[in-house]
Amino acid sequence: MRCIIVDDEFPSREELKHFLGQYMEIDIAGEFDDPLKALGFLQETSVDVVFLDINMPNLDGMSLGKLISKFKRSPQIIFITAYDSYAVEAFGIRAFDYIMKPYSEERIKDTLDRLTRSKGETSPGEKEVQQQNKLTLWKGDKMFVLPLKDISFCEACERETKIFTPGGVYMSKLKISDLEEKLPKGKFFRSHRSYIVNLDKIVEIIPWFNTTYNLKLSDIDEKIPVSRSKVKEFKSLMGIG
Repeated sequence: MRCIIVDDEFPSREELKHFLGQYMEIDIAGEFDDPLKALGFLQETSVDVVFLDINMPNLDGMSLGKLISKFKRSPQIIFITAYDSYAVEAFGIRAFDYIMKPYSEERIKDTLDRLTRSKGETSPGEKEVQQQNKLTLWKGDKMFVLPLKDISFCEACERETKIFTPGGVYMSKLKISDLEEKLPKGKFFRSHRSYIVNLDKIVEIIPWFNTTYNLKLSDIDEKIPVSRSKVKEFKSLMGIG
């Protein structure tokens, strides 16, 4: 399970990281002392669990929790706080747990055990979505099962989509907008109305006309455009100042 910690107190984050580090099932994808930065991260990256303090500057944890709970695929929210007055409100947004500081290792273990069991009870349809890391694509009159990591970029082709890989070009019967919904947001980016690019394949970002970019990918000669309407989102995603 991938998680993040959002708490403006460094000692609290360190203590929680120590407890979580004892569980192989937990992968800490990030820690934040600023809720707004955490929100930006969550808008681009999928996680399973958010450990969330409440009393923080800029955006309080309860407000952040309410925003997270409205995500299409909302992570589980576990509040860890010194305030007991928000418990009813927390469970109103279906928080998984509400842990009071100072907490014990046993309290954290109990929560993680229940969290692990709840993941094991995921419905078959949800498991299929979570485990989908391949696409079935056409090449000629044959179908091939292709790992997502092999995809370099996708290009709209009327009502279908071309899928480019170092090993050749495949076809998807899906429109590029429908394919975009199936690809993980943290790995693939719709850089242009006609293109989706695998972010892990980008090796060079080339400034182009009107403050746009062209992208050079590994193992592929064709350069992929970033349209003007996508530049701001792309710069934020890639940490371009």
